[in-house]
Amino acid sequence: MIKLQNLTVTLHQGQVNEIEIIKDLSISFSASSFNVIVGANGSGKSTLLNTIAGSISNTSGTVFFEDEDVTKLPDYKRSKWIARVFQNPLQGTAPDLSIIENCRLAALRTQKKGFKIGINANFINKVKEQIATLNMGLENKLDTLVGSLSGGQRQALTLIMSVLDNCKILLLDEPTAALDPKTANTIMQITNLLIKEHKLTALMVTHNLKDANNYGNRIIQLQEGKVVKDFKNSEKEALNSETIFSWF
Repeated sequence: MIKLQNLTVTLHQGQVNEIEIIKDLSISFSASSFNVIVGANGSGKSTLLNTIAGSISNTSGTVFFEDEDVTKLPDYKRSKWIARVFQNPLQGTAPDLSIIENCRLAALRTQKKGFKIGINANFINKVKEQIATLNMGLENKLDTLVGSLSGGQRQALTLIMSVLDNCKILLLDEPTAALDPKTANTIMQITNLLIKEHKLTALMVTHNLKDANNYGNRIIQLQEGKVVKDFKNSEKEALNSETIFSWF
């Protein structure tokens, strides 16, 4: 699904604070895989996600989605493949719009938008069914402004919104970092369920070693912009939190 070939990302190029974040990185992520990316601060984790999304341009190398070269495509043209969930629950939703309005915009993310966004009974029922899976009671509050929701509710809603437009790639940048432990656990369970149900190719950056151990079928450690450890499937299952903790 995703292939990065000899990827290099240099920030502040030509300036005194120039820094090479990703260094000649080549790696592939297979379709319907859940990949967890760990590493110390400054190791290049978020930069890697931003480069895949197209919000940061790579200095050299190539990015492929489904064998299509997307290296020169900006982020809005990559959106037909990608949905994102950020660390800050305030990102990814419009606080002054209702739940149903946010969901409709998410469903139209890759389509042309007119003066009307077309909220009809069929769409409302579809959203109710999806949101009901959260077990938060939000399916009965579709006219509620998103800005009045808690951080956990907004993050859960963002996850539901990410699958309303049939994305294939889900990028998660520390999605539970701003949440309390109980809410974070709920969000991770929802995330895992959606990835499996919709057969998404997911990349999740996290500092939570418990989540790194419990979720996904591959764990990758970045260090100074390079992959230093990469465990898949049974190799990943053999790891434990203490082993992962020893990497840092």
